[in-house]
Amino acid sequence: MSKQTTFRGWCSRSELSAAGIDARTARGLLLSSPVADVVAPLTTEDLDKAVEISGRTLAAAGLLASDRVVVALNSDGELTSSLYAQAAAKTVEAVVSTGPRGRMRLLKVIEGLRASVLVTTPSGAMDFLARLHMEFLADPLDLELRLIVLIGEIADDRTHKHLAREFGAEVVELFADPLLGIALAHRRPRGSESSWQDADGSLLLARLDADTELEPPYADGFAEFVVTHPWHSTLAGLALRTGYVARLDGQAKLLPAADHTVGDHVLVRGRWLSVPHLAGALRAIDGITRLRLEINRKGTLDAATLHVTFGRATLTGNPMWKARIEQVLTAVTPVHIDVVVAEQVEETHLPIEVVDQRGQHLGQDRASIA
Repeated sequence: MSKQTTFRGWCSRSELSAAGIDARTARGLLLSSPVADVVAPLTTEDLDKAVEISGRTLAAAGLLASDRVVVALNSDGELTSSLYAQAAAKTVEAVVSTGPRGRMRLLKVIEGLRASVLVTTPSGAMDFLARLHMEFLADPLDLELRLIVLIGEIADDRTHKHLAREFGAEVVELFADPLLGIALAHRRPRGSESSWQDADGSLLLARLDADTELEPPYADGFAEFVVTHPWHSTLAGLALRTGYVARLDGQAKLLPAADHTVGDHVLVRGRWLSVPHLAGALRAIDGITRLRLEINRKGTLDAATLHVTFGRATLTGNPMWKARIEQVLTAVTPVHIDVVVAEQVEETHLPIEVVDQRGQHLGQDRASIA
């Protein structure tokens, strides 16, 4: 029997409020986006279960009782990094959660702890590697890392193999629930056969244009990863669209690697940025007619630039208006976004446009992509 028959509803993160999960009424410990436009409540039992699931996934990914672990994540909820630390602490010798910090300080923590495992984002690991070579003049092999665990972004097998070769370590990737941050599955690079090993059975694929679960062997086309939370006090029965997308080849029988995102949340530097919330906050500034959010990765880290067009010539060269936009961006997201004001004036208002030069984000409208 398909899991779909047990769902009481389908939704994305932006639709959680309509499903009855609203920041204005939610109670208990809340996992929150930077501005609380999306929240997820956790009871004590929910939190214990979240730690248990993440711990089971970390163990399946290769953590050993003798490991000393550094968790260095730049995540939306401050609880996420500590959740992995709590999960790892149940089985490993020692673990520290550093949170986002400078690469030099991260190096000192790894050396001081004599860490054998590093948990971080793919771009964070690549940036750390680049700094070791170019700034710190340190040999990655001297750190003696046994295992690198990647989470929070999309990583291809080339990144896996490059990090493994440079650090002399095994590299494994985790799939994180973007709402709760729980580690649900792991994968190791195996070329075109790389697939997620789901320890909890709560990860499935669905059509982009219909609330329909897909069953293997999967047909050609795009499919979105969906998470279920049968153990959760509030989310049980909901099929939550994650925004992660896989391109299917018509032959896969296992969950393939995610290589794209879709929907109104865009993944930038390990954080999910709400495009509608960003656009809505900027509407309060008079004179803006067009917005184009560009994301690229020319080096090791993502860079975001917001191109702004005004409807009046008196605003295009006004530094105060640009400063107001920068202040709004700072209030909306911890992700740094550069602001570029167009010299030309456009009076016609258009919806915000997202241009992902990394090739990851397919678009905001799922139906048009399917």
